[in-house]
Amino acid sequence: MRHKLRIIPLGGVGEIGKNMTVIEYGDDILVIDCGLIFPDEMMPGIDVVIPDMTYLEQNKERIRGICITHGHEDHIGAIPYAMERFRCPIYGTRFTNALIHHKLDEHHLTDVEVIDVDPGQAVQLGCFKVEFIKTGHSIAGAVAFAIQTPIGTLIHTGDFKIDLTPIDGEPIDINRFAYYGTRGVLALMSDSTNVERTGFTQSEKEIGKTFEQCFDKAKGRVIVASFASNVYRLQQVADVAIAHGRVVCFQGRSMEQVVRFAQELGYMRVPADKIVRVEQLKNIPDNMVCVMTTGSQGEPMSGLFRMANATHKLNIGPGDTVIISASAIPGNERGVSRVINALYEKGADVVYDRMADVHVSGHACAGELRLMLEIIKPKYFIPVHGEARHLKMHAALAKEQGVLPERTFIAHNGAVIELSARKGVMNEAVQAGSVMVDGLKDVEDVVLRDRKSLSEDGLVVAVIVLDAETGRLLAPIELFSRGFIYMRDNEPLIERAGELVYETAKRFESTDKNEYQAVKNAVRSKLKSFLYDETGRTPMILPITMEV
Repeated sequence: MRHKLRIIPLGGVGEIGKNMTVIEYGDDILVIDCGLIFPDEMMPGIDVVIPDMTYLEQNKERIRGICITHGHEDHIGAIPYAMERFRCPIYGTRFTNALIHHKLDEHHLTDVEVIDVDPGQAVQLGCFKVEFIKTGHSIAGAVAFAIQTPIGTLIHTGDFKIDLTPIDGEPIDINRFAYYGTRGVLALMSDSTNVERTGFTQSEKEIGKTFEQCFDKAKGRVIVASFASNVYRLQQVADVAIAHGRVVCFQGRSMEQVVRFAQELGYMRVPADKIVRVEQLKNIPDNMVCVMTTGSQGEPMSGLFRMANATHKLNIGPGDTVIISASAIPGNERGVSRVINALYEKGADVVYDRMADVHVSGHACAGELRLMLEIIKPKYFIPVHGEARHLKMHAALAKEQGVLPERTFIAHNGAVIELSARKGVMNEAVQAGSVMVDGLKDVEDVVLRDRKSLSEDGLVVAVIVLDAETGRLLAPIELFSRGFIYMRDNEPLIERAGELVYETAKRFESTDKNEYQAVKNAVRSKLKSFLYDETGRTPMILPITMEV
């Protein structure tokens, strides 16, 4: 153990999002990223899903710090929940830390140490020396890490792409990766998200031509929906809008916050006199207006959704041009489609990724991943940030680039990869998985199963009134249905169900109150079978005993 480097992904392998990785040597633990994912339709009532941090809680005195690659939710979203469980310093670039501070403030966590680190700088965390390396991604301040350990160097790319003509004029620091490659790299952990796509990811500047064409054609207002965190895209659109004589209005709470942080830190530069509030737009001609809003993923409470459904101060109609400058995240396709249809129904001209180049990915395609492998020449390879197929395809790329298959580890969350100077193995695991958060509390799987059952088949409540002294039934059974059937249209069924419950409960008449649970179990079993035979559905059955 003393001479082994342990790499333990707690999230982000076998899935997209919820990124969190533990790097461990001796008595020192370094954590990379602390992200979340948002719930799908199979998680009713759940707000967010975060990694299971039990292992870190059990070893919190050994944690030297959390290093953050960039400020997307799948990399920083779980930080407040982590800080409620244990405390340690957090290291990130200035823009990333601005977003982290905001999240901590929302959770009323004011005594967390958040330390700014510029690309090119390094920090010493126990036995680990972590250098921050400039990369390219769809958010400002993205970095990779070169982690010098007692047995060799580990490179973690974070989310990246190789854009040689980025909007900010500061391309990925390929020279630094090459420097470590020539010195020898023990292991490479690399982003796998876009491995299915061949070639190289388009430069962010390429889509500028499309924006120019859209603004040239637009006769009325131009509304652009994008990810709030993509300040490069926001800057690009603002530049084109101002060049066409338009003012800019930012809509959506998250977008307004990101723009404020980006302006303060110098990542965006939009003249103050060109930024207007939504209330001012009524006094400005439509052909002089550009609105940038959230909602590119069809989120029900987002700016674009409310504009499309006439519940916003700025409602979209004929003459407006709407540009959805994003591709649908897997699982969001239906929501995006609904918004696009609603916009067409309002008479707007809509431009989206299937029609024109209005979005480029922030992740490296296969060509860039090959290049990274060739530059680094790692002894061991660990694909991360991807579902099972992405990890396997990335492993195949590594084999083609000369990494021996036995030195490639396709991990699962909780897997322990042990590397030494001689060999690497993956043969144990720690507790890992997903923790579902509803409000401020964790939700157990059994609760989620109950919610799914309620959402699918509804609820039937059977009220059983008993004499407190004798335990005898005092009244006919009352049944109530919620989400199962409409009771007025099914009175014969309800009546027969009530008689069945009465006869079942009557068999358990007793003065012994310990029998009440047996009454409930019998009623639940009989009623469930009866309703399934009659309707083919199995609602949740909730028997309630009342003493009078």
